[in-house]
Amino acid sequence: MFAKINSLGLLGLNAFAVQAETEVSKGTPCFDIVGLGDTAVKESRERIRAAFRSAGLKFPLARVIVNLAPADTKKTGSVHDLAIFAALLKATGEITDDLDRTAFIGEVSLNGDVRHVNGVLPMVLMAEKEGFDTVFVPAENAYEASVAEGITVYGVENVRDIIGHFSREAVLIPQKKYEVMPEEWFDTVDFADVKGQQTVKKAMEYAAAGGHNLLMIGPPGSGKSMLAKRLSTIMPAMTFRESVETTNIHSVCGIVSRENPLVVKRPFRAPHHTISAAGLSGGGSVPRPGEISLAHNGILFLDELPEFSRQALEILRQPLEDKQVTISRASGTVTYPCSFMLVAAMNPCPCGYFGHPTRKCICGQKQARAYINKISGPLLDRFDIQVEVAPVEYAHLSSKSKEESSADIRERVQRAREIQQERFKGTDITCNAGITSNILQEVCPVTEAGNELLKGVFEKMGLSARAYDRILKVSRTVADMEGSEMIDRPHIAKAVQFRSLDRKYWNE
Repeated sequence: MFAKINSLGLLGLNAFAVQAETEVSKGTPCFDIVGLGDTAVKESRERIRAAFRSAGLKFPLARVIVNLAPADTKKTGSVHDLAIFAALLKATGEITDDLDRTAFIGEVSLNGDVRHVNGVLPMVLMAEKEGFDTVFVPAENAYEASVAEGITVYGVENVRDIIGHFSREAVLIPQKKYEVMPEEWFDTVDFADVKGQQTVKKAMEYAAAGGHNLLMIGPPGSGKSMLAKRLSTIMPAMTFRESVETTNIHSVCGIVSRENPLVVKRPFRAPHHTISAAGLSGGGSVPRPGEISLAHNGILFLDELPEFSRQALEILRQPLEDKQVTISRASGTVTYPCSFMLVAAMNPCPCGYFGHPTRKCICGQKQARAYINKISGPLLDRFDIQVEVAPVEYAHLSSKSKEESSADIRERVQRAREIQQERFKGTDITCNAGITSNILQEVCPVTEAGNELLKGVFEKMGLSARAYDRILKVSRTVADMEGSEMIDRPHIAKAVQFRSLDRKYWNE
């Protein structure tokens, strides 16, 4: 007796179709699984034998061979358990339905329960792409899988549910499709909580509007972390496509919320400065996403920037440019997307009070220089906007006047993003920070007066080609915020203003 049941595998974010081909024939009783499976796949034999007994079924006293095709592709994890179980049911005549357009995903426990697995959403989306119309997944994953629009999802608590469903004794009810509630989009923190710091707020507004990387330098207690945590509240709501992309990554890591499985809030990742280079970029024997990929379509916040290891910081350079990171291991090569805004905060010296108006810096010149030089020039060059965060004055702290809310700022940011969406329609570019060099001059027209200023700045400051491009991109964002098609002298001046701290601290 022969049966074939569809399943799906996963390598990184790349899901692929797997067929559990099962043959039950006469011969010495055995149960073998072939098809380049890892240890978890091989161990499914014992889980499935026990699940058969738990469901009140007799395991075939025959020669049972399961081939996970394609046989030359590595299979990892326990996601194929449910498909193998269903294949055995079909081979033994317990299931008679045509299952050519049905897929099964899930881990089977010894008592027959179907357990949660990671990476269900990318696998279900691939199932939809492969032309399947039905998928059976663990009940705990069903809500997440329902994000896929063109496929019917059934949540399975126990293997008995599979038996009851196909015997028509207890037909399963399809999972209701997931619907995003508008109140889920934004956090409860608000820019209205931050007193003063108008210049920094404006810099963050420009950063959010154009997707620009931001560096804040200031003494302890000036509000750098507080401001960074509120940046996501002024960014535009994620599109459905962005939400699915981000959810896929979080699903692979198993950190998707079971109540709200679709990631609709911009991710905000703030790893500790002790994180390793592999923790940032991703790694492991089976490559998994790192913090830069978990921040995809959101913000990666590095607080106390000089305290991060040199290796960890330098590994950021390539992903910032390419918007993706490739990890190569013996098990295969995986590419994860990582289009994020890099926001960093740092003190100007080890004690934090260099240049403070009232407190004396206790660091020597040499010590302060060594501290700030932990940030290399090439990495510093990748911050489009650099802003100094001054100590908050008492008048601002004690003021009872209300500060501008995140909702008000977000409205202006949204208008600027809509201009950019129209400008980049038909391309992969989503915001000004992503402008490629081949269209830079076309989408950043500069007036004669603006060009004169830019030329003078370029020659006086000795800017690199990258710095020139980034000043133009920030100028483009400033012009969009003011509703101007042409980039004029004031727009260039503002962009240059937010690009001068490297001259103050690094070129003294």
